[in-house]
Amino acid sequence: MRRMYSVFSFFSGCGLLDLGFEKAGFNIVFVNELSNSFLNAYKYSRKKMGCAIPRYGFWETDINKYLYSRREELDGFMNNARSNGDIIGYIGGPPCPDFSVGGKNRGKDGERGKLSLSYIKLIVNMQPDWFLFENVKGLWRTAKHRAFYDSLKEILEEGGYEITERLTNSFEYGVPQDRDRILLFGINKAYTNCSPRLPWEKCIVYKLALMKSEDWPKQDIFIEGSKTVNPNPGLAPLTVQHWFDINNVDNHPNSNKHFIPRAGIEKMRTIAEGDVSKKSYKRLHRWRYSPTVAYGNNEVHLHPYRERRISVAEALAIQSLPKEFELPQDMSLTDMFKTIGNGVPFLLSDGIAKTIRFFLEGNVCKELQRQI
Repeated sequence: MRRMYSVFSFFSGCGLLDLGFEKAGFNIVFVNELSNSFLNAYKYSRKKMGCAIPRYGFWETDINKYLYSRREELDGFMNNARSNGDIIGYIGGPPCPDFSVGGKNRGKDGERGKLSLSYIKLIVNMQPDWFLFENVKGLWRTAKHRAFYDSLKEILEEGGYEITERLTNSFEYGVPQDRDRILLFGINKAYTNCSPRLPWEKCIVYKLALMKSEDWPKQDIFIEGSKTVNPNPGLAPLTVQHWFDINNVDNHPNSNKHFIPRAGIEKMRTIAEGDVSKKSYKRLHRWRYSPTVAYGNNEVHLHPYRERRISVAEALAIQSLPKEFELPQDMSLTDMFKTIGNGVPFLLSDGIAKTIRFFLEGNVCKELQRQI
C-alpha cells in the first residue's frame, strides 16, 4: 500500500513553509491560521498556483482551542487520516517577536511567546508521527530564552518523541538571504527502530562559512537607474539581482506594491548601495545577498538602484518563491510585508521537506512494512 504523507499545518501565514512541503510530495491536509488576512492570502495564492484544497479545510482558529474545546474535532481528522494509512506530521513556526533580538524580547511570557508552548503541548497531546518546529535564533542563543526552549524539548521527550535540532541558515539552500532559524524535528517513539538523526545536510547546497568568506561587493554610490556588471558571475544565484531577474519582478502582479514614504526621500538618496549597517534604511546590493527579510520594528529595505523601498514582488523573490506565487491585490501593504517577513524561505522549506521525506522513507516506512 502506498503511504501518504499528510501534514497538519499551524501558524500557516500565507503558506510559505507549506509550499516547500507541497512541492516535496507532502499533502497539506489541514491549515490553521488565526489572521483572516493571511489565511485569505493562503487561499488566493494556492488557487492561482493550482494547488489542491486541504482535505480537512482551512481553519481561522486559536491553536489553544485544539487543546480543549475543539480537540475532538482535530482528533477526528487525524483518525480519518490514520484509517487511510497516512503518515501524519505537524509543521509550524509559532510567532517569534517575543524571542527575536530585534523584537519585543518578552520571551515565554509574551502573548506570542506563549504560543510556542501551546504548539508543543498540542504535539504531545495529539501524537502525530513526526513534527517540525521552526523559530528564530534568539530562542537558541539568548540565555533567558534558551532555558524556555530547553524546557520545550523536555516536554517533547517526556511526551514520547526523539528529537534533533539544527540552527540553519537559508543561505545554505540557495536563498539570497542571510537568515538563521532554529529547526527542531521529532519522531514519535512508537517507531521503536527509528533514530532521530535527521540527515540535516543532505539537501544543503552551499557551505555557509565558505560562501560568506567570498569576496562580495561592499558598497557603491547610489545612482538612480544605474547599470552595473556582476563582479562575481559564479555567485550570481545567491544575489538579489538574479532573483529579481528570474522572477521577472517588474512584470509580477505585485510589482507596484510598495510603500511610498511621505518623508525621508532625502535621507533615502544618501544611503549607498549595499549599506545595510543601520537598523533602518538598509539599501540592498544587487550583486550580493540580502540581510534577513524582516519588515517590522521600522526596518526598511531600499531598492539597490531605484529611489524607493523594495516592492512586494521583490520581497517574494528574495524569499526564493516561484514567480507564480502572488498575494491578493486587496491585501494591505502592511499585511503583505508582514506575512512575507514571517514566512520560511521557499528553498529552505523545500530542502528541509525533502530531507524529512528521505528520513521517513528510510525509517518509518520500513518499520510500517515490517508491521504489515
